[in-house]
Amino acid sequence: MSSRRRFIKNTTLYSAFGGFIAAGEASYAAGSLSKHTNEPIVISTWNHGLPANAAAWEILNNGGKAIDAVEAGVKVPEADPNVRSVGYGGYPDRDGNVTLDACIMDENQQCGSVACLEHIKHPISVARLVMDKTPHVMLVGEGALEFAMNQGFKKENLLTPESLKGWRSIRKELETKKAIVNIENERQTIISEDNHDTIGMLALDVAGNLSGSCTTSGAANKLHGRVGDSPIIGAGLFVDNEIGAACATGLGEEVIKQAGSAMVVELMRNGRDPESACKEIVQRIIKTNGAKKDLQVGFLALRKDGAYGAFSILKGFNFAVFDAKNGNKLIDSPFS
Repeated sequence: MSSRRRFIKNTTLYSAFGGFIAAGEASYAAGSLSKHTNEPIVISTWNHGLPANAAAWEILNNGGKAIDAVEAGVKVPEADPNVRSVGYGGYPDRDGNVTLDACIMDENQQCGSVACLEHIKHPISVARLVMDKTPHVMLVGEGALEFAMNQGFKKENLLTPESLKGWRSIRKELETKKAIVNIENERQTIISEDNHDTIGMLALDVAGNLSGSCTTSGAANKLHGRVGDSPIIGAGLFVDNEIGAACATGLGEEVIKQAGSAMVVELMRNGRDPESACKEIVQRIIKTNGAKKDLQVGFLALRKDGAYGAFSILKGFNFAVFDAKNGNKLIDSPFS
């Protein structure tokens, strides 16, 4: 069985992707990333990744585990009402409800997820407990809320005055345009660059282990019950401790269609560097959508050896990187 698995990893996926391992990238194929520099690193999406990275770095720099770092890190924007797309103060759905999605994944591919969770400020910690304390991967809606409360979480009102004001403004605009009953027009309101800045975080610890997390309030003005890619393992987040990890941000429906983060990791397994792996999946999304230019998707990837990269459809995506050599810095992603 182990021989068969090695065969699948080293040959089958290579064929599926068209055998495009470039000569200069072949050394990064599966099985060649066993060496690690023992230097921790954490990367995360968007500028709110800077304070999130700082919290994660406190754990990594003291020899802590990546899984603990990625949970602690994203709890910072979850609790910040000024980060309008994550946690407390997040964008409401069409009916004025703040519903949150999150997932987490460790070096052993243990994972936990919650979706459409209301009244809980830190969905990432609920997802962690789904991973640690249940035989399941995902809990949703009322079931996720009941589980959270049984674990000691308290119900809170997550709708801040600013979020409510923004929601009322959107509803007024849509009513003026008589677009409220038109789902396609509603969809157009959720794909601008202003309302999809999920935080995804990837970390490598001193033991050479990878973990990742992802948390969001989802697209602004979404239909009630809508779930994007962020809590879906393989779409919004994927970790393979042999190779690397990836996360996504942007219009979740398009990420789900491509199993985006898992595909980025598989491309790295087959020799692509992190940036080009992200670019490949972005290009697939562009091809699928034809001439459509009004949506944003970005991917962020971290390889087992500490190399990282990103790529997005539109200009404007950035990500934060914290390591011992360079400190905490924000980098603009290349784009198509």
